Amino acid sequence: MTQPDPKLILITLLIELGVAAAVSSSLARSRSFKNLLLLERRTPRQTMWLVIIICAPLTLGVLVRTMVPNFLAADLSFETTILLGILVGPLAAMAGGATLAIPALLHHEYWALPVNLAIAAIFGAFGRFADPEDVWSFSPMIDLSIYRWVTRNLRRPQFDRQILLLLLVAGMQLATSALSHYFPRYFFELSSREWWVQLLICATAPIVVGIPLKIWNAVRVERKLEEQGRLLLEARLDALQRQINPHFLFNTLNSITSLVRSQPELAREMIVKLANILRVLLKDREAFLPLREELRFTDDYLDIEVVRFGEKLKVVKEIADNTLDIVVPGMLLQPLIENSIKHGLEPRISGGTVTLRSRITDQGRLLVEVEDDGVGMAPERVDVSSTSGLVRTGNGIGVRNVRERMQVLYGDLATVEINSRPGRGTKVTLLMPILDAGAETWGPLGVAAGQAISHMVDDAVRAMTRS
Repeated sequence: MTQPDPKLILITLLIELGVAAAVSSSLARSRSFKNLLLLERRTPRQTMWLVIIICAPLTLGVLVRTMVPNFLAADLSFETTILLGILVGPLAAMAGGATLAIPALLHHEYWALPVNLAIAAIFGAFGRFADPEDVWSFSPMIDLSIYRWVTRNLRRPQFDRQILLLLLVAGMQLATSALSHYFPRYFFELSSREWWVQLLICATAPIVVGIPLKIWNAVRVERKLEEQGRLLLEARLDALQRQINPHFLFNTLNSITSLVRSQPELAREMIVKLANILRVLLKDREAFLPLREELRFTDDYLDIEVVRFGEKLKVVKEIADNTLDIVVPGMLLQPLIENSIKHGLEPRISGGTVTLRSRITDQGRLLVEVEDDGVGMAPERVDVSSTSGLVRTGNGIGVRNVRERMQVLYGDLATVEINSRPGRGTKVTLLMPILDAGAETWGPLGVAAGQAISHMVDDAVRAMTRS
């Protein structure tokens, strides 16, 4: 078999780089592939599926190379077997290498199978020996890798696994090229009698291996940032959900103290309801729960407040039945009710009424209202927000709490609006998307809080680019 023309080899090397980038980028768009690739520990079944996903398009490439003349760049079995070895281990890499060798064996290239198995064993052993961070940070830019190695060793000599990987890939490429040169009919690999062309072939192999690692490492970094963002949001929501006005606790305990002798049964009921409230506040709560459960929690709170205020406080509920199974953020209504009682009804001598409403709007969104007929607010205590409606300033901590949590969970998809008139009362209106009761806890974050996470990812990527 005649040796390919040097110009054809150079064109093939350029196409190989493009094929490696295109295939690895396409795989990185698959959620299933990303989930399997980024698992810290995989079951044998998960490892098998990861190997299949990687090998399927590249085995087809080997088949194309055997059937289409002068289309040598379609065959990336050498580099793919190396990737499998360092990512999934020797045994799984051997299975993948054997799969990649099938079209070559059918083309009577009988050395393909033992060579792929040997490559899988060598780089599988390297993958077990190397630090995963060394593998993921492997750079396809050979000159930069060598430069960093030289500068590091000038300061403090040390063993560098990245340089070892670079030399292993280049050395194995040289060995397989020599095998292809002496057994051209029984094994395929790019080779040339021109020393400078052969040098380019050996230099290109680490780049082809490094391109997928760089692309997939970017996905890995993004996934880590998303996880950190999710944990940050969980901590932020948890802190907001656990907020409770200490004055409510003291007032409730004082009320219980005054009832212990005169109405012990009522005092016992208040203790039970207070315990229910504290149990809910202190346990790990889901970010979302059905509206009926949120109302059950507010019932305990309102029952305590009714006992404290007596006939001065009345509660009216206008809850549509078709809204009870819609999931809403936990601890959504209690801060608003507390705000209405403390700032709206408590200053009023005759007390008043708190009204809770819920319905589905004509636009298919959930509307929840908390209204009181208390003293209302002066216009200067109401601030207009272009993104989230009206928010209360001054002492309206409960409203700010709800507004911030709505912003975290829904982004711009939800609004919080306050309508208040001095002496006439205040109405807080919440408008939010409808989520089914079976929705996953963090499903809405993919729609709303994912906006915040994406900004974090972009900032981190820009920072890494600058560095």
